[in-house]
Amino acid sequence: MSEQIKKPIKITETILRDAHQSLIATRMPTEFMLPIVDKMDKVGYHSVECWGGATFDASLRFLKEDPWDRLRKLRDGFKNTKLQMLFRGQNILGYRPYADDVVEYFVQKSISNGIDVIRIFDCLNDLRNLQAAVDATNKYKVQEGRGHAQVALSYTLGDAYTLEYWTDMAKKIEEMGADSICIKDMAGLLVPYKATEMISAMKSATKLPIQLHTHYTSGVAGMTYLKAVEAGVDVIDTAMSPFAMGTSQPATEVMVETFKGTPYDTGFDQNLLAEIADYFRPYRDECLANGLLNPKVMGVDIKTLLYQVPGGMLSNMVSQLKEQNAEDKYYDVLKEIPQVRKDLGEPPLVTPSSQIVGTQAVFNVLMGERYKMATKETKAVLRGEYGQTVKPMSQEVIDKVIPGEERITCRYADLLDNELDKLESEMKEWKQQDEDVLSYALFPQVATDFFKYRQAQQDKVDMTQADTKNGAYPV
Repeated sequence: MSEQIKKPIKITETILRDAHQSLIATRMPTEFMLPIVDKMDKVGYHSVECWGGATFDASLRFLKEDPWDRLRKLRDGFKNTKLQMLFRGQNILGYRPYADDVVEYFVQKSISNGIDVIRIFDCLNDLRNLQAAVDATNKYKVQEGRGHAQVALSYTLGDAYTLEYWTDMAKKIEEMGADSICIKDMAGLLVPYKATEMISAMKSATKLPIQLHTHYTSGVAGMTYLKAVEAGVDVIDTAMSPFAMGTSQPATEVMVETFKGTPYDTGFDQNLLAEIADYFRPYRDECLANGLLNPKVMGVDIKTLLYQVPGGMLSNMVSQLKEQNAEDKYYDVLKEIPQVRKDLGEPPLVTPSSQIVGTQAVFNVLMGERYKMATKETKAVLRGEYGQTVKPMSQEVIDKVIPGEERITCRYADLLDNELDKLESEMKEWKQQDEDVLSYALFPQVATDFFKYRQAQQDKVDMTQADTKNGAYPV
């Protein structure tokens, strides 16, 4: 490098969210996180991703924890570090589109309980589904003095996704009022030299900081980060080594060492990082021993690049075929996936679009006739409920699956009435804090079960005596 201008690469640490979501199904409990927060706070991270994504659902459903309580405890512990969350646009953290009043209230409560950076994405990259969340973040940033709206683009491959597409999106995101852009490469499809090309092009199109998030699934992520950093990316996402690699992110310590003594030197203390890794290592061993961490997700799966299919989607497909005793149809389904994706307008394959495309491909192959049977989600995509795709959907498939039905061309949330008051009245008997309404909005059944459990704990009920099936709790 001729010009040695210092530009330390910034790092977002994912061990408290995406790393354990990717490797151990989001099962790390809050009580395990808290003792190490003090050390993590001294590293100098750009941010620590610790909330959103699947943590909300998993906390309520499996850990019997209040996710809001987790956020407040982490906020108390991290005195100097920004906290970050992942947010699915109009779907928030749930699986359906919510009315704008719920989106705004969720953003408000996330920020007031301690979130600094909200990373907002949409499975179709339909920016209309992100606007409400961006506007809400900007509104509460002024009130709370905290809040940063980061729009994430789901990275994918295909005819439609040209360099021009990415640079146009970057310009539009800047116009939306976002504070930064993230390239969210959920399947590990971005290869090193493509990263150089993409980051360089986007850097020339926007002044916004650009962050890169990828997964090690296909084995190239560390090299991709190296080229992206050289091309001027501002922030990369990494995970502490005990929960790095495989379907997680590249290891924090490795990336810190990589850039040591270069203009991108992070200045992080490897001894401090080693102490943090030492804390997590026994927990990793425990997860391997009890089967929560499957060694299979630790390796390299080059099929990801060959078929452009995220790992979770492949395993989903295999289990669907197993159930039907049709494992011999594996390669037929793999061939069918790109075809279905094309029919549906070539969307990125990320939750929930990946599941929708994968399941439909399985049906098409097993039925022996394409779209003889379509799932309700496939119909919803074709109707336009999920938003607009980059390419037009197949008219032939539309006519076969939803003949004569009216399609939605506006932003779907424009058709939804405000729903906070209705949700509030449905769950008021359980409400102990404002945030409970939001937990209920996202996961009505799971949240109600949690509220009952919480009530029982407070009343010191013997849960072993409780008739949970019928919801009867002896006091």
